Amino acid sequence: MTTGLVPGGQNPDPRPTGGLPQQRHEPVGQAALHVDNRSRSSVITARAAASFEPLGRSVATARSFVRDTLQGWGFADIVDDAVVLTSELVTNAVVHAGTSADVLCLRSDDGVRIEVADRYPEREIPLQGQAVNMGNLDREGGRGLQLCAALAGRWGVEYTPTQKQVWFQLDLPERRVGIRTAGPSLPADLLPLADGRVRVAVVQIDRTCAITSWNEDAEELFGYAAEQVIGKPLTDLAAWPHTPGTSTGIAEALQLSRWEGSYGIRAANGRVTSVYASHLRVRDTGGEPSTVCLLVRDHERAVLQTPLRMSASDTGASSDGQSSDPFEVFIGSPAPDDLDGLLQRTVERARDMLDGDSAFLLLATDDETELEVRASTGLPSARQRFARVPVEAGPGRYSSARMPAVHDDLAAVPGAVPLLNGTGMRSVVTVPLKVEGRLTGSLGVAAEGPGKYSNEEALRLQFAADRIALAVESARLGELEKLRRGSLSFLVEASDLLAGTLDRDQTLALMAQMTVPTLATWCAVYTIADQASDPYLSYVLHEDEELIDGIKSLLSKIQPPDPVPTPGARVWSAPGEAAHQAALRSSMRSLGLSGGPTRQIASGIGPTLATASAVGGETVVLPLVARNRVIGMLTLGKPADEHFRQEILELAEDLSRRAALALDNARLYSERTAISQSLQRSLLPPELPEIEGVEVEVIYRAAGEGNEVGGDFYDVFPISDGAYGFAIGDVCGTGPNAAAVTGLARHALRLLAREGLSGPAVLERLNSAILDEGARSRFLTLLYGELWPQEDGSARLKVVCAGHPLPLRLRQDGTVEPAAEPQPLLGVMDDLELYEQTVTLDPGDVLLCVTDGVTERREGTRMLGDDGLADVLTTCTGLTAGAVAARIMRAVERFASDAPSDDMAILAMRVPGLHQD
Repeated sequence: MTTGLVPGGQNPDPRPTGGLPQQRHEPVGQAALHVDNRSRSSVITARAAASFEPLGRSVATARSFVRDTLQGWGFADIVDDAVVLTSELVTNAVVHAGTSADVLCLRSDDGVRIEVADRYPEREIPLQGQAVNMGNLDREGGRGLQLCAALAGRWGVEYTPTQKQVWFQLDLPERRVGIRTAGPSLPADLLPLADGRVRVAVVQIDRTCAITSWNEDAEELFGYAAEQVIGKPLTDLAAWPHTPGTSTGIAEALQLSRWEGSYGIRAANGRVTSVYASHLRVRDTGGEPSTVCLLVRDHERAVLQTPLRMSASDTGASSDGQSSDPFEVFIGSPAPDDLDGLLQRTVERARDMLDGDSAFLLLATDDETELEVRASTGLPSARQRFARVPVEAGPGRYSSARMPAVHDDLAAVPGAVPLLNGTGMRSVVTVPLKVEGRLTGSLGVAAEGPGKYSNEEALRLQFAADRIALAVESARLGELEKLRRGSLSFLVEASDLLAGTLDRDQTLALMAQMTVPTLATWCAVYTIADQASDPYLSYVLHEDEELIDGIKSLLSKIQPPDPVPTPGARVWSAPGEAAHQAALRSSMRSLGLSGGPTRQIASGIGPTLATASAVGGETVVLPLVARNRVIGMLTLGKPADEHFRQEILELAEDLSRRAALALDNARLYSERTAISQSLQRSLLPPELPEIEGVEVEVIYRAAGEGNEVGGDFYDVFPISDGAYGFAIGDVCGTGPNAAAVTGLARHALRLLAREGLSGPAVLERLNSAILDEGARSRFLTLLYGELWPQEDGSARLKVVCAGHPLPLRLRQDGTVEPAAEPQPLLGVMDDLELYEQTVTLDPGDVLLCVTDGVTERREGTRMLGDDGLADVLTTCTGLTAGAVAARIMRAVERFASDAPSDDMAILAMRVPGLHQD
């Protein structure tokens, strides 16, 4: 498959548009196209493309697309720069240029090229020799090219008659992929120990990580026959070390060209066998990649382990034949280029150098008051992940952090090294890592036997720590910078999402979805309605959906956390304790045992062991504070025995502040909408009366979001025995102010009509009431009438049309005519001389009354108008009043594509024929 692009040509693949990007990932085999372009790598090995609509949300979607693509390719080193550049270029396309954007990611041997194309119809072709003005840094737009110049290795702009394309290339840091060396001849007693029969398991893995080959030594080492494991993913058998902060897993390691290190294999007997592995990525004659894994027992690692290569200055031995620098055993060459790899290599080399059973490395916080576990080997590291211990002396504190220390027997001084409590380690040597006199960390090696270490080992370890301290600190600062940039990107996207909704339930769901699994394994959101209310469990989410119900049931049975307004995260131990007790009782019942711990939570919870494990780690609570009031709590949790990093907690605190404001805004909006709708509904007639001999139907549409009633109104009500009043009116304007006059007019009409006043008298008094409102008054057009059904099947009406669109009468023969004459509107002048007109509706006739929102419906320069309304009404002969009103409304809505900008009311009254039901 050819996946390169011809220079200056179009992308041969169609790119469908839509709200979500259409992605294509195409691995390339031997037929990769070599593109003769200085700015492009000679061999393209994979490509991914997506198209984005000209919408604001497309920028965030494009960022996610590029991040997922590069992480999938294993290019974590350049992800942040690529996301920043793509964000700026896509913003230029979809926001500033207003066109769709096409994003193409190309992977090559030495880097990644990303192309962003838009279809801006007008562009300026830069001339040779012309000075290029990159714009002002303070401007909102135009920063994309400046960032390309600052961050990219190469970049450029290409034009075609139909599009403009900006591309940039990010080069990968140089990584040495292989090394050759030879060791000297050694006496037999210095050779590494191995079993009498060294077994090397040879396992081959295909591109999906499934096992395709399993030799006899693998069967002997792990107890599985070949037919039991072939076709299964190696990840099902591998016990990957839970090293704090390690980003590379077994699946990622199998995709690297070379990899060497330690992990475990779960044998057929259920135990984990520690192995040392050497992976080599190969491809067959058809171009299909696979990985060959050589595995030996971990204590026989010398069989596979690549010897360390000394630098030119360190390769020689001293005159007495001794090695010149024992520290070279420590890190090796090349050194890992990331912090987690460097720390893990450090503890492994420290353990090997001092022949220990375990090793650990802790990094100091900025204020040097606490140490955070970042790497360990030979210890249950998953249980200690990101755990913190105080530095200063005292019970349970790490008193030996600031100076080298040797403990011959920890059983005699319990708590001297809290990290080793309960691990079975007896002797330990610890040394500080310092940079320019400042404590940056602590390195320790421990053994299961007592009295194993002396000051000599402490000096050797301190010498190694001094050599590695600066590199560790530099890598830590680099990690913090990457985390800061990632945090800013995360908060920007979170703010965009939270600002995009005013729905309370959707805001709660967004809060949870943004934290899981990015910040925590599970989360729960508590809300507080008011200061007198208790916290209420509103939302629960876990990355495994099957565990949500169990966690929700558990949390609903324990006391919620206290709504403390103090900022920052605080540890909440209640969920873990409750889950542990409930799981213990469940286990005892399953074993047929009675009694057990005192019941502290109600029966019926029944959390499974999986639920207990899910909430068994560290749980923290962050207050949701908005407008100086605690409106809820955000609870974040880790699975069994895991801890939060401080940087993650700080990021969660920033998110909680934004989420609290969004949640409170949603609450205020919901309350305002509910109040507004309740008041507006009070302005509508409760129901239409049933008039014997007359069909009545009303359709009402209020303009404006969240409005049920605006400036248009209607009413049909009984006046006295056999007499009914009806009205349809239009107050100047829309919205709440117009609705206030609507309420005044509708209620005044009912009161005045039931006093026995004539139609003109009713309207004259209503006119005076409107004028009495002073500056708040608004003029009003009103059609008011009174109706009397007759014994002969007809209906007699008296109508006054005060500035309102004239009512239309539809006869049985299809003719349409006005049923009244126009008169002055209300709310403008004091003295009105109004009169009423009498109309008789014969059986089958229809009287149609509308507001000007119907007749003034527009589409560009066209308007429906009175004539258009009459034309529609002529097609309604023989229809019921409800069908007439529905047909009129349907015609009005279809007349224009835009939503109506004015309130609309339709009142249809029909006198049925003598022989009709």
